[in-house]
Amino acid sequence: MLDDDQLDRYARHIILKQVGGAGQKKLLSSRVLVIGAGGLGSPLILYLAAAGVGTIGVIDDDMVDLSNLQRQIIHTTDQIGKLKTGSVRDMIGRINPDVEIITISERLSADNAEEIIAEYDIIADGCDNFDTRFVVNDVCLKLKTPFVSAALSQFDGQISTFKGYLEDAPCYRCFIPHHPGDVGNCAEAGILGAVAGVLGTMQAVEILKELLDLGDSLAG
Repeated sequence: MLDDDQLDRYARHIILKQVGGAGQKKLLSSRVLVIGAGGLGSPLILYLAAAGVGTIGVIDDDMVDLSNLQRQIIHTTDQIGKLKTGSVRDMIGRINPDVEIITISERLSADNAEEIIAEYDIIADGCDNFDTRFVVNDVCLKLKTPFVSAALSQFDGQISTFKGYLEDAPCYRCFIPHHPGDVGNCAEAGILGAVAGVLGTMQAVEILKELLDLGDSLAG
C-alpha cells in the first residue's frame, strides 16, 4: 500500500494508466545495479531515484575529480577528492528517502561480478571500458539478467538493451566479439557534457520500461 506521501510524490506516474499504483509499487520493490557513477551514471541514478526504484546499487572505485563536473551532474565541487559512491549516497539521500542506496567502492571484475549482479533485477552499464562490458555480458547471460548498456564519444552515443538468454536475442559479444583495441575515452577524445546527460537519461527510460514492461524493448 502506498502511503500519502508516496501517492503525492509519484502522482504523475500513478496517473499514467500504463503505470498506476501497481506499477509504482513494482518500482519500489525493484532492484537496479548501476555500474559506474560518471557521465552516464549521474543522470541515470538521479532519475531512477526520483522514479522511486526501491533499491539502487552503485559500483564505482573512482574519486570525484574537478574535470568530472562538466558532465557528472550527481557530484558537486565540495565532493572533489571523495569517493563517487559516497557522493552518490549523499545526493540520493536528499532526493528520495524511499530509495535504499547500496554502494560498492570497488571495480567490477570477473572475480566479483556474479556475486554482485545476482542480487539485482536489471543492470545498467555505464562503464567506460570494454573489459568490464564483456564481464557484464557474460555474467548477465549466465544469470539471465537483462542489461542496458550505453557508451559515449565526443558528440555521439549509443544505447541498447541485451537479453542474450532469449531465443533470437543477441548479446553484447554478438556485436563486439573481441576487444577492439584503443578507441580512446572521454579524457583523451573529449565529450560534450550534455551528450552524457541525454544517453544516461535514455538509459533510465529503458530501465523503467523493462521494469514496468512498457513499450518496445531495445533488445534484439
